[in-house]
Amino acid sequence: MGILSRYMRVPRPRRFLYFMSLRTGVEMISLSVVFNKLTGFFGLLAVLTGLRLSPLQLSMYIYCVGALILVAFLMPHIRKQSPFQCLALAWFYALDTIINTAFTSAFAVTWFLAVSADNANQRIPSGAPGSSTIDDTAGFTSPQHNASEANVITSPAAGATTGQEAVAYAIANSAAATASSPSLGHGVGIEESIPSIVVVAFLTLVRVYFIFVVMAFARQALRQYMYTSSPAKLHLHTDGAAETAADNPFAVGSPEGAGWRGKLGRIMVKVGENYWLGGQADEAWAKGLDGRFKTTKTAGGPPGTLERERRARSGTGPPVPPPNVVKA
Repeated sequence: MGILSRYMRVPRPRRFLYFMSLRTGVEMISLSVVFNKLTGFFGLLAVLTGLRLSPLQLSMYIYCVGALILVAFLMPHIRKQSPFQCLALAWFYALDTIINTAFTSAFAVTWFLAVSADNANQRIPSGAPGSSTIDDTAGFTSPQHNASEANVITSPAAGATTGQEAVAYAIANSAAATASSPSLGHGVGIEESIPSIVVVAFLTLVRVYFIFVVMAFARQALRQYMYTSSPAKLHLHTDGAAETAADNPFAVGSPEGAGWRGKLGRIMVKVGENYWLGGQADEAWAKGLDGRFKTTKTAGGPPGTLERERRARSGTGPPVPPPNVVKA
């Protein structure tokens, strides 16, 4: 059972792409989110030019603008490693990945229906999300004439020395007679659709890895804050004992636990509490912090010398003899 729980736990990367720090990785991920959400800002500007948007597209652009403002507010706290802001950034990126995947899936379904409709020389089904905008702007749907070839025949005009009469006729598209109605399965089965699906799936997997990186950095920020703010935590590993769960930095009565931020912080930590606060101190900063309180001296005196020195420094040794006691 212990082996199963070890392999089923949430991944906790220690480095970004195996050679950069988590902080650098989170900064780069946040910059990618900023560039991605800028499309919402330019999308709203397109409305001013008279472009007609579907309700789904308009809601996506409004969400992107709000997400852009939130990320711009949280990014400066990455270097400060503020516990509340780093935890909020981790939760936002996880939720943003889910929302972004939902929007991408909705528009992908409509696009495959548009490709299928083009092959069938029909309109995109009106029930598809964003179908009206894609139908207006795609440029290859809803043809006015069902023809696959056009020919022009010219002949001299009667009663004119210069000039010709032209007659244009079209050859009907034979595929239109046999094509079925637009469907998602037909659009996905088209050869050109397979590379698009592979690219979207790969980028989704990359975002899942980014989620683990941002969550690991937020976990590191939480535990580092507790180590630096709690004097008791600084002496946990001087005797080589295993680490217990860290205290909740948003607990009632703590500096970070006051007001609405404290309530929201407790909610965010409560979901996955064992991940945020539990486990071993496997981070490099924790090992370096513990090293400050471990001695590298070898025992060069009588047995028990190092133990007496440790107790004397910590104030737990035997009481000092009174001054009137004379050594024998």
